Amino acid sequence: MSVTGAPRPRRPWKGLGRPRGSPSWGARAALLPYLWLGLFFLVPFLLVAKLSLSDVVLAIPPYAPRLDWSVGLPGLIAFVRALDFEAYARMGQDGLYLAAYLSSLKFAAVATFILLLVGYPLAYGMARCRPSVRQALLMAVILPFWTSFLIRVYAWIAILKPAGLLNMLLAQIGLPPVDILNTDTAVYIGLVYAYLPFMVLPLYAVLERQEAGLLEAAADLGCTPFQSFWRVTFPLSIPGVMAGALLCFIPMVGEFVIPDLLGGSGTLMLGKTIWTEFFSNRDWPAASAVAIVLLATLVIPIVLFQRQQTKMMEQR
Repeated sequence: MSVTGAPRPRRPWKGLGRPRGSPSWGARAALLPYLWLGLFFLVPFLLVAKLSLSDVVLAIPPYAPRLDWSVGLPGLIAFVRALDFEAYARMGQDGLYLAAYLSSLKFAAVATFILLLVGYPLAYGMARCRPSVRQALLMAVILPFWTSFLIRVYAWIAILKPAGLLNMLLAQIGLPPVDILNTDTAVYIGLVYAYLPFMVLPLYAVLERQEAGLLEAAADLGCTPFQSFWRVTFPLSIPGVMAGALLCFIPMVGEFVIPDLLGGSGTLMLGKTIWTEFFSNRDWPAASAVAIVLLATLVIPIVLFQRQQTKMMEQR
């Protein structure tokens, strides 16, 4: 009761503070990324890993064993004993998986190199433009994201098919038609087009922050424009090069839509192999094993990138 005799207003938030001795709200918030990764990465990874250790059966779902919690500990022991590495053994015996693995690495590596050759001059030019022109060019790079990825790939089919826009243009200028669709060249074109923004944006972010005074100092020391670029600009842009290469290489290894639509049935990549095993062959353990091997492969460049970033931070 207050002095006037009126009841005091209730405070529902009273008592909700941090108890004495408990972790601070900042410490609790620091755990959120780990909770997020555990929920959306670790749990799905464990499910796929469990599928890769299962056997194919004619049932729904088409794999065994399945854990029965009602049995208790004996059921868990029997479940663990039934898991095996048969799917991984079949991967080592069947040359199809190795061929798809090497083909995916080849497509991703070559496309990443082409993206670097195309994206670096574009990002360099954007970083050296006036601010008003720079913003317009940056918007032009981001603009393809406003359209569906699938629609953009289908547009390339209309361009590259035998009666498409490319051959119509070649006929107008008197050149013979070309047969590009359903070839490796079409896959490279689709990969470079689809992932070009992922290469340009990290490079632009690094190049745009470089100080112009460094190039002036290099020129005062007798460096030619090319020497200034090779000794000053490019070394400072290596973090952007590595970030762009990882952003492009990692998803391209598991790409499915572009090789399926532009490369045709003759293109062999891990993304198509996983889709075939899941939906055509109904071999979920084999598809899961391929996915696990693919994930393990992609962890290697990520770890190397993190080590390189750590070394650069220590040098600074």
